[in-house]
Amino acid sequence: MKTTLKLGTALTALMAVATPLKALEPDGPHMAHAERNAAAWAAEDADIDAKLAELEGRFGKKPNIIYILTDDIGWGELGWQGGGKHRGTPSDELDTMAFEGMRFWSSYAEPSCTPTRIALNTGRHPVRTGLLSVLWPGMVDGLSPEEVTVAEVLSEVGYNTAMWGKWHLGDLEEHAPENQGYDYAYYGLFNGAPDYWQASFEDPSGTYPFADFPGYDTYKEQTGIDLSVGGYVGRKGEGRTPIEGVAGELSPERQEAFENESIGQITEYVKDHADDENPFFIYWASYANQIAPSQEFMDDPRVDKNNRQGSFMAMHDKHVGQLLDTLRDEGIAENTLVLWISDNGPMYAFWPTSGYTLLQGAKGDVLEGGVRVPAMAWWPGMIDPMQDPVDVVHVTDLFTTAARIGGAMDQIPNDRITDGVDQTSLLLNGEGHGRRQFMAHYSGDVLGAFRYNNHKIHISEAKGGLPGMDFYNVRRDPGEKYGALYPGLWAVQPMQQLLGQHMGRVQQFPHRAPMTPEEARLKSQGH
Repeated sequence: MKTTLKLGTALTALMAVATPLKALEPDGPHMAHAERNAAAWAAEDADIDAKLAELEGRFGKKPNIIYILTDDIGWGELGWQGGGKHRGTPSDELDTMAFEGMRFWSSYAEPSCTPTRIALNTGRHPVRTGLLSVLWPGMVDGLSPEEVTVAEVLSEVGYNTAMWGKWHLGDLEEHAPENQGYDYAYYGLFNGAPDYWQASFEDPSGTYPFADFPGYDTYKEQTGIDLSVGGYVGRKGEGRTPIEGVAGELSPERQEAFENESIGQITEYVKDHADDENPFFIYWASYANQIAPSQEFMDDPRVDKNNRQGSFMAMHDKHVGQLLDTLRDEGIAENTLVLWISDNGPMYAFWPTSGYTLLQGAKGDVLEGGVRVPAMAWWPGMIDPMQDPVDVVHVTDLFTTAARIGGAMDQIPNDRITDGVDQTSLLLNGEGHGRRQFMAHYSGDVLGAFRYNNHKIHISEAKGGLPGMDFYNVRRDPGEKYGALYPGLWAVQPMQQLLGQHMGRVQQFPHRAPMTPEEARLKSQGH
């Protein structure tokens, strides 16, 4: 990797940092931050332990955890951020959820869909896992079975685990959710684009955007890629079977059918498991918002009729409301953390059918518009309402926070770096109690930018002995309009030290090597 900041003192800086107290191995800057705050955090953790113990005493089990991951919804898109019906994407239920809990103004994901799914499930930047690409039909890459998912960690301490939605972490069975810790999974394999490939072939009028697709039969004959199965129902230890009907066959109608079936299953799952002696973990990777419309909401006067995603947002909004109502009706809302987050910024390729962001950049960028996303957390009685912290949160934090809340920190492997930071204190104690002050922004295997507190550094090629750094204060300038080297000269050496700590940990715990297609084929065949 080519960076322009000096890394010669990386290991020296790293070794000066104390050994972490938990089983996991954090990134170097997080280790240093934890050491500086050890006493204060120990006191906070004692109070958190007491709060969680009191809750467990009342409900007789650990809290339920529900993570909702959405697709391509940009910072500023929801009503509570100035979007919603004002942009033709109504989000009434999501806004209510946000105001009843915590609205994160500084929440971040990876730059695109597969990477964020890796980060949420493993608590690790994708570069560490060996899976660097957004996956397409026919690819044999996928999430390594040697990675440990949040579902596996929570399963070890008794959680029932289930997922619905867009898996997008590999098509082969070894990559499938039922083989990555989930007891039950109802999942689609791909992103939303293949739903329109055959339709584009059958309707050459230009209604659909993939005019040169040759049709399923020719495509299979020419490439060997079979698109006859769009998704599966998987059960741990029992394998998987194709989803039948509209929800399982690629078409412009699939996503709406899939989402309607998903919310029906999710609410039934909550009802069925509400009184179980063990808690549940749900990962709902909604297809909101891919490029499909929702026929139910196309005529909603609040929806921008030329933005099909606007109708899909209205449908997803309704579904989230149904889920929260079910938790209330079953009497388990107070024992259930629900956290909603988008996977990256908007994809403008199909404009005006598109999400939107007020920030510079979009999906695929390490600019704020690509990685800064809306997120909120809801936990009645545990998270106070009407909070809008500016503390920085990253999608990897969901992994570690779930382990902390679920009593599974000791299940996190310590033979690798875990990038996720435990943010339970932020959830329960509010603004100023976040535990993240450093964040790396990777584009594939290239470190394109990193953030420390309010300061963000874009890394570029050095010139004339000067470091390749554009320095931004992204709290003051979230649009990244006023970046330059010279106003940040005071930060050059401190930022080099941070980068040294980060890269030093890579030397201690090298990234997993990407698996070649042939290696993946052999592994899938049991060799």
